[in-house]
Amino acid sequence: MSNYKLVSNSGSAIGEAIGHSMENALEKLLLEVANEYGYHYLTSGVRKTKSGKKAKKLLMFDQYGNEYNIDGVLANESMQPLILFESKYIRYKKHNRDKGSWICTAHSAVRRRYESIRSSIAVLAGNWSFSSQTMMRSNDINLFLIPFNYICEILAEFEIDYNWDEKDKEKAKRAWYNFNELTSEEKALIGDKIIGYIKNNLVELIHQILDDSMTRVVEKVLVEVVSNLGEVKIYEFKSIEETLDFLQSDQLTKLFLQTGSLSLFDPPPQLD
Repeated sequence: MSNYKLVSNSGSAIGEAIGHSMENALEKLLLEVANEYGYHYLTSGVRKTKSGKKAKKLLMFDQYGNEYNIDGVLANESMQPLILFESKYIRYKKHNRDKGSWICTAHSAVRRRYESIRSSIAVLAGNWSFSSQTMMRSNDINLFLIPFNYICEILAEFEIDYNWDEKDKEKAKRAWYNFNELTSEEKALIGDKIIGYIKNNLVELIHQILDDSMTRVVEKVLVEVVSNLGEVKIYEFKSIEETLDFLQSDQLTKLFLQTGSLSLFDPPPQLD
């Protein structure tokens, strides 16, 4: 009982503690991978604050100066960012849309400024809806999912019943009490076991992303055309040659005079 921390919401407290254990385990793993390449894995900024102190948060900026608190970044020896990382744990799906939207907004904005970034990765534990997953994948974010039931199985190994109803405060209190009885080593082991679910696949993808033996080629070219009225049209081409042919076309000035723009009655796009 001496280790017990009195909190107002036991369910929220143990959720944060589990998320913290998971983040620590992920950081340990990514540090090991970064060291293999002589690179850096950072969870805090390298630039000092205005007061001269080391930054506690990893703040990255978009091209307009807006700042985003990123969970982690793998950077090369020149401190150029290569991979952005987010680690999120959510027990209830009602929160995941906001979390997912933030990841999409932050990573997309930051990647437009740092041209060295090759990929975005999100490790998502708990309950994440299919629509939220689809939203993040459509923003070129690689997802690694750790199911809620798997987390419950891991905690059960430590005599913690984590599968309770949202309004069951008594079970939440007992779970929080049992969690506080664990040693620091046991809490760290919980994080390692949770990350172990996606460890091999995650490391394999990182190695693929960092592989410099591949010859760089242009995969696609995006052209965004904006009218003086604020209308936007985006075109995608497979080669630079196709793009140049399009840009040299006499039809560019007529793009926004054409009919056929989508209306609110049109159905959503059908993707393969």
